[in-house]
Order: sequence, then C-alpha cells, then structure tokens
Amino acid sequence: MNTDKYYLRPNVVIEPLIERWYAWAHLISPVTAGLNVTHRHMEIMNSYIESPEEHESMVKNPKMLGGPFMDYKTNRVQDIKELLGKTMIDQREVIKLSLAIKKMNEILQKDAKGQSLEDIYTKVPAVLKGYIELVYDLNGNPSFRFFENLLYKSNFYSTNTQSIALWTTENDSRPFCLSTPRLNEEGVLHLNLPFDHPFIDEFSKMKRTPKSYEEIRGLIGDLTEKEEELFQSFFTQKEASPYKEYKGDKVRMRYFGHACILIETDTVSVLVDPLISYYGYTSSVEHFSDYDLPKIIDYVLITHNHQDHILLETLLPLRHKIRNIIVPRSGNGNIQDPNVKLMFNNIGFENVIEIGELESVNFHDCQITGIPFMGEHSDLDIPSKTCYHIKVDEFTLMFLADSRVLEKRTYEHVKNYIGEVDVIFLGMECDGAPLTWLYGPLMLSEISREHDQSRRLSGSDFKRGMDLVDVFNPLEVYVYAMGQEPWCEFISSIKYTDESNPIVQSNLLVETCNNKGIIAERLYGEKEILYSKKSVRK
Repeated sequence: MNTDKYYLRPNVVIEPLIERWYAWAHLISPVTAGLNVTHRHMEIMNSYIESPEEHESMVKNPKMLGGPFMDYKTNRVQDIKELLGKTMIDQREVIKLSLAIKKMNEILQKDAKGQSLEDIYTKVPAVLKGYIELVYDLNGNPSFRFFENLLYKSNFYSTNTQSIALWTTENDSRPFCLSTPRLNEEGVLHLNLPFDHPFIDEFSKMKRTPKSYEEIRGLIGDLTEKEEELFQSFFTQKEASPYKEYKGDKVRMRYFGHACILIETDTVSVLVDPLISYYGYTSSVEHFSDYDLPKIIDYVLITHNHQDHILLETLLPLRHKIRNIIVPRSGNGNIQDPNVKLMFNNIGFENVIEIGELESVNFHDCQITGIPFMGEHSDLDIPSKTCYHIKVDEFTLMFLADSRVLEKRTYEHVKNYIGEVDVIFLGMECDGAPLTWLYGPLMLSEISREHDQSRRLSGSDFKRGMDLVDVFNPLEVYVYAMGQEPWCEFISSIKYTDESNPIVQSNLLVETCNNKGIIAERLYGEKEILYSKKSVRK
C-alpha cells in the first residue's frame, strides 16, 4: 500500500475482549471480573473440556439459547485447554480476589453475631486487607464494601488481558457472547491493545476521515506477513456516503434497534443506550448504522449496567466523538453494583457525569433529568440504574429502558415534579431471565431454584406499562424491540414467537393505547420520527 489516503470499511468490527472473552462492564471492574472468571468462564471452559459433545448438542437446541454452552465443535478442546491455562496465569490476581471474597463471607457468617466488627479485621484474608470495610446492615446482617478506586490502582486491575479482535462482518450471526470466547480463526486479527489505546480512536475515525496506511499502521506493533495482508483488507479508497447534518426546526428521533435512540435538534445530539449495528453488508432487517450518527455526540445516556445497555463494542469506536457520558450514580462499593463511572474512566473515557434520581443536566434548550428505575435487577440492591426525562423547549420524552413499575405511586410522585410526558419509550421483556443467569457468579450463598426462578430480570408487562400511561398521559408510546433484531441476538439471546408473553403483553399495550387515541407501536429495526419542539398538547 502506498501513501494514498484510505477509509476504514464500514463493516469492520472492533470487538473488545478480555482474556479472549467478550468484554462487558462486569469483566472490567476487578471484583465482578474475578467472580465472573472463576464462576462463569472457568466453569464453562472446564465443562466444555469434559464434554464438548454436550456443548455442541446444546447450542443447537433453541431452548438452550443463552445457556452456559460454548458454540464450538468438538475439535477445539486443545484450544480451550490452552485458554484455561493462560487464564489461570494471566488472571491469577482476580482469581485470588474471588477466592478471598468467598472466604471473607464465610468468616462473617461464622463470627459476626452483632458485636463490634473491629476484632474481625484481624481475620480478613491478606488479599483483601486494606481494600474493604466491614459493616452491618440495619437488620444486623454482616457484610463488607470495597474501596473500588483502590482496586483499580492495584494488581487486581490489569490492562494486559485486554485486546481487540478486528474482522469484517458479512451477516448478523454470532455465538452468544457470555458463553463463547473468541479463539483464533481465519479472517480475525487479534491485537493486544488496552482499551484506552489511541489506535482504537484513530482507526475508528477512518470510517469518515481517510489516513495514509503508514499513519495508522505505525500505531500498532509487528505483524506477520499473513496478519499484514489481513490488516490491509480492512481499508478501502471508496468514500462512504457523507453524513447529512440535521438542521431542522423539530426534534428528530431515530431508533437504531434494541433500546438505542438518537435525539437530535439543530443544536444538540443525545444518544441513549448505544447498541449500533454495521453498514456495508446484507442484513435481513433495514437499520441505521454508525454512519447515521452525527460528527459529535453531545451526550450519551446510559440507563443501567447490563451487557446490552453498556455495549463496549459500540462505545469504544464512538469514544472520539462523544463529548459527555451521563451514567447512573453507582452504589457504595457493593459487589453487585460496580461503579460505572470508574469503569468508563479506566478504559479511556473522560467527561463522565454521574446523575442521581431527580438530578438534572442543563444545556442549550435541553434538560436531562434522572428518573427512578424500578425492578429488572432480581431484587438486588443496585442503585446504579436510572430512567431519563428529556425536555426540549416544552416538548418532553421519557426513556424508561427495562424498568418494571413495581409501585405506581413512585411515578405519581415523579409526575408531581416533572408533569405530563409527550412521548414514552419502554421495554417490555416481562418474563426475564432468572437471577443467576447474569448475577449467579456474584452470589456468595447458594440460592434455591424456587427463589432463582422467582427473582427475574424482567421489565414491565401490560398492567405495569399501562400504569405509566395512566400516570403520565402521553401522546405517543413506543415499546422497544427487546433484543429481537438479528444483530442483538448474540448479546441478548432472545428469540420470540407471536405466542411469547412479551409479544402478547406489548401487543395488548399497543392496542389499548391506540383505542385510547394514543399513538403506539412496538419498534423494530429502524424508525425516524419528527416532533415539534414546542408542546404539541392542545
């Protein structure tokens, strides 16, 4: 390749990995990382090594979609053995941390009976000393909290396990990300780069701004001849269709799939829960891509810390154009609630703003306010979740993500503060996975199957959704596709039929709203709507 300028092909994937597993927020925060390594990754790898035939069989069963089974044939046993051995070496510090957490819990359950906890500090495992505070809750149950910032500055946090996989996608099909690591494959280039490496930003910019090959090549290390040839294949001299900046006098809403919405006016852009697919390949569903995003995104809003709402594969390539990220204020060092702001700061994001309930950020003619987010977290004490109320002039939108309206009165109180809402966006994945599907590795005591099935990661059903409609009296209601788009399946593991409860419940909500004269629809793929900035209420 010469000194000509090149663009990055639109369907090149920048896939973030941690020890070859798909990177999500719980693999970055040291405490949740250690527990997921020992009680998810290592267990799945050992299970595959013991019975690869069972894994190959289970991934073919639609009922097992999203289960702890690797999507590999039986011939990858040696590769998984090598990855397991490498994991035990490279991630030995967080493995030690995980084991010490379990030991500390056992000590507290045995010795903390309501007396002062001061003497128990002498029994704290050496690995944890200086990183935790022992506490009782108001019912006298013993526990401990972490000084999470100290963990990021210790041996428990290492960027050495971080890497990116570069490859060109031709379809939406991928193995479920929480169960299948990324092994070496043809057409995939692995670069051992930390997530805060400038290469990611400069490489991503090339989708719109061309560079010489030498300029981008100089940001990475040595490549074999075959790797060099693969790296070169990611570039083209063909310019993508230019982005047409929005200059209208209305609020433009673009739905990108799942729970991702872009709100634009002539002065500001706001992107909610970014999960964005690619351009330049044949998809079964029409959709917007990152080519439909503005040059600068003023605010990215994160509703909660689940892998389908903090998608690092989308966020890392957008980092260079994001001015601010607003995240829910996190808890207080509790295992199940890692600090979202700390996570973003440690992978190269600046200007991360924490927001609490009924706190606001104001700019131009726009105001963003945090709104209580109830449920969907299996009754765990997880404060780092928030819905958002956005006001543009007198026009208002509310993004409720997967909130389950457990108490209608909460939102009646909220309405007394913010008033009626013009447009509501809501997820209705009302069945939800059981607690252990996502939080199992973090549980310090065994939970019964009955309780596991009872405490689910579920959003609102028809009744709870209508409670919101009754309270806020919206003019329009939109239900998210709830992970049904084909490019979301690898992260959400969801496939519905017309008889699936979330489809039945959301259909009923849409029909009921329409009968009341409220515009309502369940979104899918892409949609663009223009709203007047001024209130449309008569």
